[in-house]
Amino acid sequence: QVHLVESGGGLVQPGGSLRLSCATSGFTFSSYAMRWYRQAPGKERELVAAISAGGSVNYAGSMKGRITISRDNAKNTVYLQMNSLKPEDTAVYYCYALRVASGIYEYWGQGTQVTVSS
Repeated sequence: QVHLVESGGGLVQPGGSLRLSCATSGFTFSSYAMRWYRQAPGKERELVAAISAGGSVNYAGSMKGRITISRDNAKNTVYLQMNSLKPEDTAVYYCYALRVASGIYEYWGQGTQVTVSS
């Protein structure tokens, strides 16, 4: 059974930092590209960062320059380091796994709330 469990969210003051983790099980983590998405209230889910199975990274949107995505294949975990957080970064952050091989295999985590407020 596949599991993606995000953690590390919470309440942080503007300018602060958080490190999100997504612990996975039930699939071959090292073969999957991993992404972080976020969804703010009343808005569509948007891509934040991506890391390929080989470790190539891409960042999207307004968080570019303030975030770092990384993965630890030994721990089957992907991370998102977020710095200089702003109130507009408040959202639910989701972990996503994708593999395209003789079909599309994709899995979502349940999300973790990040609230940036003084």
